[in-house]
Amino acid sequence: MSQFKLMFAPELIGQLAQRYEFQSDTDALQAGEQIRAGHCTRANLERIFQWKTGGRGRSRLAKNTDQDIADALELAVTAKTDRAAIAVLKGLNGVEVPVASAILTAIKPERFTIIDFRALEALNIKQAYLTIDFYLDYLGECRRLASEHNVPLRTLDRALWQWSKERGDT
Repeated sequence: MSQFKLMFAPELIGQLAQRYEFQSDTDALQAGEQIRAGHCTRANLERIFQWKTGGRGRSRLAKNTDQDIADALELAVTAKTDRAAIAVLKGLNGVEVPVASAILTAIKPERFTIIDFRALEALNIKQAYLTIDFYLDYLGECRRLASEHNVPLRTLDRALWQWSKERGDT
């Protein structure tokens, strides 16, 4: 039995996602497109990092060399498995599972989704140790929900985030 439980009626996915402020992720998704096109630069990574963290942890990210960043991004783009994609990004200074999930979502929004406290709250998870294994379980559940309710992963992610935000207690 799944540890995840959608905390709102699935019929609300579209409405919740529509209330999400799309402009907030436009720059990050454009940076992801650039990375997918082969522009595996620090500047593109920093645009996604800023979106996910609001700039928190920037000094740790700065410890990576441009070559380390380029290699990690190239490997993540070409990784054959989800585990490999997230693991290589997690190897960068300043990148843990939530940031790695945001980077992968910006690069391949049809394949990955972001893990954060808001999305987890919407799936009835109050606390979690965010390991790669946990992320892969979460990703599998999000893919299942998106498929079952015939919405893109990005739409589901926006709905999960928005539901938590509108609750206002976190």
